[in-house]
Amino acid sequence: MAKLNQIFVCTSCGHESPKWLGTCPGCKEWNCYVEQEKITGKTKLHKAKIAGLELEHAPKPQMLNDITVTDTSRFQTGIVEFDRVLGGGCMHGSYVLIGGAPGVGKSTLTLQIAKHQPNLSILYCAGEESVIQIKQRAKRIGVTSDKLWLINETQIESIIEQAQKLQPDLLIVDSIQTVYRNQLSSMPGSVAQVKECAALLQQLAKKSKLSIMIIGHITKEGDIAGPRILEHMVDTVLSFEGDDHYTYRLLRSIKNRFGPANEVGVFEMQQDGLDQVPNPSAYFLEERNQEVSGSAVGCIMEGSRPILIELQALVSPSAYGTPQRTVTGIDRNRVLLLLAVLEKRTGFKFSDKDVYVNVAGGLKIKDPSADLALCIALISSLLDISLDYNQLWLGEIGLAGEIRRVSQLERRIKEAEKLGFTFGWIHNNHNSKKPPYHLKDVLQSFMQKKSPK
Repeated sequence: MAKLNQIFVCTSCGHESPKWLGTCPGCKEWNCYVEQEKITGKTKLHKAKIAGLELEHAPKPQMLNDITVTDTSRFQTGIVEFDRVLGGGCMHGSYVLIGGAPGVGKSTLTLQIAKHQPNLSILYCAGEESVIQIKQRAKRIGVTSDKLWLINETQIESIIEQAQKLQPDLLIVDSIQTVYRNQLSSMPGSVAQVKECAALLQQLAKKSKLSIMIIGHITKEGDIAGPRILEHMVDTVLSFEGDDHYTYRLLRSIKNRFGPANEVGVFEMQQDGLDQVPNPSAYFLEERNQEVSGSAVGCIMEGSRPILIELQALVSPSAYGTPQRTVTGIDRNRVLLLLAVLEKRTGFKFSDKDVYVNVAGGLKIKDPSADLALCIALISSLLDISLDYNQLWLGEIGLAGEIRRVSQLERRIKEAEKLGFTFGWIHNNHNSKKPPYHLKDVLQSFMQKKSPK
């Protein structure tokens, strides 16, 4: 017989405790325990009416060599950038989680699948909007598919029942934090409800070969809200990123069982929905000024895609006792490290200067191959010397001032040549016996070319 017991559950990681704790032993968060009811004994949880879950329909073991994978194992969403991030299309029976900030365009992106693939049958379950609101958005972005079903439902049993009845190609649940199950007394969005509903949807996807996309909220730190087990349950975790001050959006794969992780798709938010950006390098460089010092071009890798970026630096005399260091778009500690290397290894003094660094276009980068471009931009601003407009700088800087090789060099070279860029300096020596190049030598060569004749 099932019984109800009172327990305390961490809202960050889902750790359970029989009593309230000030600090969670799992994730070390403070004041995160809430009281909930837990059902113990014989229950019917995780056993919704899903065809194929009955014992008599349990799958039998198969030999590895007897399992065939064909081209029909995937279907295209019709959005090239979306398919790129998914690894070449959406797998039948896949379970995809899309997270992002409010208003970034998660619902618009998933709804646009019906626009680009009108022959794809889609069941869109909305827990936060009415079908009238979805109809208005669909009209705005030009969705006219006659195979798109809309339903405003948050009860998981009803969602599963409708999915099995309609047998769509794709089920979209917006969002997982609004879905609940009656057998649990906790509120929708709680750890118990998210885990239970996500587990049922996972079984539905794997047993019925139905592709499911769920939309998830994020916390103020930028992580996907809910227990960490949610990201382990799904096959693919996508992060939809954007800035309020820019129209571009980045769709990044954090986890992907069917393709490469860290792949990136670039979109631009317009009045009629999300437009794809097939050439992000030209997009981020289109407003670059030609005659200004402190601007250098580098090339970073976002997944398997090379993207050319503009790094801007402004170095000016400090008006206060403590020099200012303002950084946007790149790790501040990385900038401080490069400033220390420039002072120690090359003799250029920045300790009495205010330094401002920015990645143009609002892009946020982590690739260390942009180190050399940033150093050149800093020196260019310090000496007030403008760089050649079509020069690109590529290399990682070590603490000794050495310039190290970068990964996937061939792809970066092809991207630069396609846009008409030449290399101000590039480390293309693959002979490990030869000592590495030094930053001081590169800067001396740069100064000789820029010195007045």
